[in-house]
Amino acid sequence: MGSNNIKLLAGNSHPELAEKVSAKLGVSLSKIGVYHYSNKETSVTIGENIRDEDVYILQTGTGEQEINDFLMELLIMIHACRTASARKITAVIPNFPYARQDKKDQSRAPITAKLIAKMLETAGCNHVITMDLHASQIQGFFHIPVDNLYAEPNILHYIRKEVDYQNCMLVAPDAGSAKRTSTLSDKLNLNFALIHKERQKANEVSRMVLVGDVTGKSCIIVDDMADTCGTLSKATDTLIENGAKEVIAIVTHGIFSGSARTVLKNSKLAKIVSTNTVPVDLNLDIYDQIDISAILADAIRRLHNGESVSYLFNHEVF
Repeated sequence: MGSNNIKLLAGNSHPELAEKVSAKLGVSLSKIGVYHYSNKETSVTIGENIRDEDVYILQTGTGEQEINDFLMELLIMIHACRTASARKITAVIPNFPYARQDKKDQSRAPITAKLIAKMLETAGCNHVITMDLHASQIQGFFHIPVDNLYAEPNILHYIRKEVDYQNCMLVAPDAGSAKRTSTLSDKLNLNFALIHKERQKANEVSRMVLVGDVTGKSCIIVDDMADTCGTLSKATDTLIENGAKEVIAIVTHGIFSGSARTVLKNSKLAKIVSTNTVPVDLNLDIYDQIDISAILADAIRRLHNGESVSYLFNHEVF
């Protein structure tokens, strides 16, 4: 695959994805030791020579307790590679941590996504590969190149293959996901509906208003992220109340933290689908997964060989 001289390193956040990317690239994972002292400090040892090499470090934003540990692990790994004289260091972060804190939406609120960008640069990162950023303007927080890949081609393939989509309607669960949903609906030649959250007054549970007719349709909710799944469950109820036949949810980042498992178990969803940008441990019959390891592997190969990465925006890769 033209992947000579690639050094692929992986943190502890998603070993399964790292193995899949490694197999698809035809490059074995480099030896690396990540240890924790008894006081929880992280120590990293790189077990082979990486001087003047192209280094790719795979680490994703995941874990209810460990997300900050994994972030620190990534920063220390980047810094270790920089001090070991690596030629170029690329951080492959399928799910970018703190991506939801991308704007100052209230007084004295931090823009933490920008802080993460600065920390990655300061550690010595030369390039970032990520997927379906919560807000694409996060790329502008960096002074280094950022490739924001899309799960969309593989999601389209899944819908065409696994869903009887001719009698379907795509649904945006909030205004933020309307653009993504309209792009998908154009490519599938389907109508799409929008759910608008209406807040009556402060601290009162918001009401969901459906814009569009879903009577007798199978509805596919498309979003970039499912965390506690409260919005997803409420959106499903709204669609069923408005005459939808069944509801399928497809998200890129299946974080499923907190009470997500209970919420999904008690929801009226026919199916919940996510990619494997983060490790998922749901054990639910309604759960299905889309593998995106090939997209990451091909992006690494293309970047290493100086080829265009934008090809991946519109073509599914397996």
